[in-house]
Amino acid sequence: MDDEMLKDFVVEALELATNVEEHLLTLERHPDDLEILNAVFRAFHTIKGGAGFVNLPAMVSACHLTENLFDALRTGKAPVTPLAIEAALQASGFVADQLNELSNGAAPDSLASMPAELKDILTQAIEGKSEAPAPAAAAPAPAAAAPAAEPVAAAPAAAASVDGSASVMKNGELDWPALYQALVPGAAVAAPAAAESSASAAPAAPAAAPAAAPAAAADGEPKAAAPVQQNRRATDSPGGAKEESIRIDAVKLDALLEVAGESVQAANQAAVLLEKLQQFKFEGTAAALMSTLAETLGRASRYSSELQRATLSTRMQPVGRLFQKFPRLVRELAKDLGKDVDLVITGAETEVDRVVVDSLYDPLVHMLRNSLDHGIEVDRAAAGKPNKATISLNAWQAGSSVMIEVFDDGKGMDPDMLRSKALAKGLINEHQALTADEALQLVFLPGFSTKEVASSVSGRGVGMDVVKTAVEKHRGTIRIESTIGKGTKFSIRLPIELSIIPTMLVRCAGAPLALPMAVVERVVELPETFDEVGGAPVLRDQGRPLPVNSLAGVLGYEPGNERVGIVMAVPHPYILGVESVEGTADLVIKPLTAIHTAGITGTARSAEGELVLVVGLSFLLDGCRDLERTAVA
Repeated sequence: MDDEMLKDFVVEALELATNVEEHLLTLERHPDDLEILNAVFRAFHTIKGGAGFVNLPAMVSACHLTENLFDALRTGKAPVTPLAIEAALQASGFVADQLNELSNGAAPDSLASMPAELKDILTQAIEGKSEAPAPAAAAPAPAAAAPAAEPVAAAPAAAASVDGSASVMKNGELDWPALYQALVPGAAVAAPAAAESSASAAPAAPAAAPAAAPAAAADGEPKAAAPVQQNRRATDSPGGAKEESIRIDAVKLDALLEVAGESVQAANQAAVLLEKLQQFKFEGTAAALMSTLAETLGRASRYSSELQRATLSTRMQPVGRLFQKFPRLVRELAKDLGKDVDLVITGAETEVDRVVVDSLYDPLVHMLRNSLDHGIEVDRAAAGKPNKATISLNAWQAGSSVMIEVFDDGKGMDPDMLRSKALAKGLINEHQALTADEALQLVFLPGFSTKEVASSVSGRGVGMDVVKTAVEKHRGTIRIESTIGKGTKFSIRLPIELSIIPTMLVRCAGAPLALPMAVVERVVELPETFDEVGGAPVLRDQGRPLPVNSLAGVLGYEPGNERVGIVMAVPHPYILGVESVEGTADLVIKPLTAIHTAGITGTARSAEGELVLVVGLSFLLDGCRDLERTAVA
């Protein structure tokens, strides 16, 4: 079997399987939606065709039975019952699990066969039952595995016969049902115009064809070197256009971004050198050459910047690709906990760096589980609230950052109780976490939990510390706001893309440093002397007294004559003292990997070629608390 063809099928089928899950959860709320019924039927029909071609008998069997179920549902032969939804979700999960195994490198012949329990529940749903009887009462579908038998023997010959044939291509893409038909000579696939006709229950004769196969899209659990897709518009026919996609290995894309970033840096350095050269007087031919050089370098700079922006855009993916995995998770966990919860998602179209999207799955799972188990009350009526609780998952762009919020309308968190728990566990001392905000942040401490007894969901003191670690790994921050009786909100702030960030260039003790512009409010002049509160310097800014920190001092440099202050736009504003501000720049950041320096998150090169240390966003947001503060000299 062609490995590239198997990879194409897995990527396309994963996209279909994920969309199916979303459709099923919508169908649970709107059981009469014929459009969704047809969409699910077509998805399983398409996956079955591809699975037959690449010789995946268990997947063919599961898809065939589910296809029969949805043909019965959409034609009214069977009702849309909770059992039918549960059966379809189990089938979708089984298919997705097998696809993920293939995506992770498993051999097709190593996949498990279709579970008898799945065959039973699908058969019962097809028969119109609303509740599953005892396992012994369910008879398996008589010919459920039949379509898998022929492809096993026919695959090599069929693959050879269709290799390179235009008949298995549709609008420039593989037509999986046509490939399946090539493998199963007895299968009669109707023309696209008859896509909505009833399907025969016989395994070898599916009578409905799917709509045109959608453009492939990377999904599942991507790895570091997983293929990434770049969409382009291409003429499909005289009457219109369609989406096509090209898969690019993520490693190659990262290498391209690295080259694009270096080209921008080189162009910037050339511009600085040119500016210095233009301070000299040139005449005649030399003056003409300088003019041409300036024009050429300007053009090179524009093109390198365009290349960088275009490369960055290929790494951007909507967070909805991640969010669509959570409705089923919330549904099943809420069912296990005996709670009625509705997950509301907004801002799914917000785009962020691919690496950020991939890294957010575990943190968001932990936060959703935390909201379901800790936040949502068991007895909502006693709290004067509707029985159905709401968890909101929101995303939006804020400048050069993306904001993601998880909010539940549950019981909220008590700062005093959190502080008492942390004290009892020996995680803090009596002089720590004195404010309500600081007490709320205690949930991020390793080993902290408010549960007395660990359950399958939470209580082992792990989870929220993992969330903070994962977020800060990508130069992000996470904050908690909570009101007792009203609910809790977790706010994550992450850079939209990881490799380039807008910065303010400053100098401390002669060292060049860069501060993320995301937390810079404005620059002020510092006086010779300061007022003091509790022995610490403060400066009144726009009517509010703000503490003043020395950036050189907190980073371990020898503080110099710091007469420039930067007002930090953080939850608890303060002023950071520096020697000078040298402008702003979009820097290509290279993370520190071999060493760890408190407060420093990476390095970059200035336009002059000077090595610049980048101060961490979370370090600044926390008010430089990780290091000992030193007063401004």
